[in-house]
Amino acid sequence: MESSELDGAVRVQVPGKVNLALSVSPRRPDGYHDLTTLFMAVSLYDILTATPARRGRLSVAVAGEGADQVPRDMSNLALKAADLLRARYGVAELGAHLSIEKRIPVAGGMAGGSADAAGALLACSVLWGLDVDQPELMELAAELGSDVPFSLMGGCALGTGRGEQLAPALCKGTYEWVFALAHGGLSTAKVFADYDVYSAASTTPRLIIDGLMTGLASHDLQAVRNGMCNDLEHSAIRLHPPILETLEEGLNIGGVTSIVSGSGPTVAFLCADEDDAVELSVGLSSFPSVRAVLRARGPVSGARVLSAS
Repeated sequence: MESSELDGAVRVQVPGKVNLALSVSPRRPDGYHDLTTLFMAVSLYDILTATPARRGRLSVAVAGEGADQVPRDMSNLALKAADLLRARYGVAELGAHLSIEKRIPVAGGMAGGSADAAGALLACSVLWGLDVDQPELMELAAELGSDVPFSLMGGCALGTGRGEQLAPALCKGTYEWVFALAHGGLSTAKVFADYDVYSAASTTPRLIIDGLMTGLASHDLQAVRNGMCNDLEHSAIRLHPPILETLEEGLNIGGVTSIVSGSGPTVAFLCADEDDAVELSVGLSSFPSVRAVLRARGPVSGARVLSAS
């Protein structure tokens, strides 16, 4: 494998995600949970730009949505991704500066940190001239976190294991989403810990997820609505009660259905069409428990290079 530190910059776009279904098993002896989840990538993008740095230096700068909440040290998942990539391919002497423009909510249950890690893997592999194919990137992504492989893959996919074992799911048409951002974030670890205390087992049978997948394949909005579910929703609400008010208010205004995205506290509303999405966005924008409202469509493709110079 050849590598070289290249001049210029590599700019990568990475989408956020929504879990249309999330079934969580009891905690395993190793501390993890078996998950069955249906991902959809949505058009809320973080943009990551990687530029060369000398003497093996890795650094990161962050701007945009929730930037003040993102660490700049090696606990940053994008920096971990770059470090793992160069360690795996024996190019420790290469460095990079990562500049992240955030639009995906931080600690919002939409895989913002995972998206940035996926973006760093892709951007640095190009920046450093590494001959890394998609399967190899997916393997590295799985080592970094459960949501990172899907951030690379995009589209719709069924995730099992810890969520990192992915199978593409057929999805016909486009879906309109409205995302209500909460005041503050939620720790994924704390949401799972609450789930361990209050939930003995998943309440989502695989049959429900199968019905949801059938609905996506035929663009049956009612079947999709009936199948959307999240075992972590009650825990997210316990830890952040205003979520419940947001869920109910959005449905009153006109969302087809609502769900807590991942571990929360972002609430996702599926809308019948773009006009309904605009109306719901306006209605939620002045609601006290909502910090901001974002509209998006899905599914969209995963991480991709926008430019390389």
